[in-house]
Amino acid sequence: MYKLILRKFMSTDFHDYFRLVSNEAVMAMITERSIPLEEAYVNFAKILRRNEKFDQFGTFKVYHSSNNVNEFIGLGSLILNEEKTSEAELGYMLLPEHWGKGYGSEIAKILIEKAKNNFIERLTAIIDSKNIPSRKILINSGFQSEKLCEIDGLPGEILYMGL
Repeated sequence: MYKLILRKFMSTDFHDYFRLVSNEAVMAMITERSIPLEEAYVNFAKILRRNEKFDQFGTFKVYHSSNNVNEFIGLGSLILNEEKTSEAELGYMLLPEHWGKGYGSEIAKILIEKAKNNFIERLTAIIDSKNIPSRKILINSGFQSEKLCEIDGLPGEILYMGL
């Protein structure tokens, strides 16, 4: 049996973050391109600042733990809407070798519980409208489609869940 462990990204974790965002397969349905090193440094610095600002919200490294061995498999995020603090955005990314194993659903479940425990009333998730596996995870987790739209020039779908 395995379990997932979520821990906030820290300054020493850039290598794991970059493994995700520099992977073309991972980013195909997110930005439609891998993220180059310099841009990844800038994005990671923003993640670290947000992680320091909020205790229960931020971007988390996800480990698969089995037989006392922790393996980095991806990230999960629960980002507080600072303008409307009863809302947050849920997200996740997995390294391709961990796709299709139920980890995305488990990450979503953990983050939904974290949101409920922190008095979030509305969760959103933004995906590429062509990302059928991610859409299935969200719908099965209780999300509903809110709208199809363009986000930063890319096709997108916004899903939501009332808590």
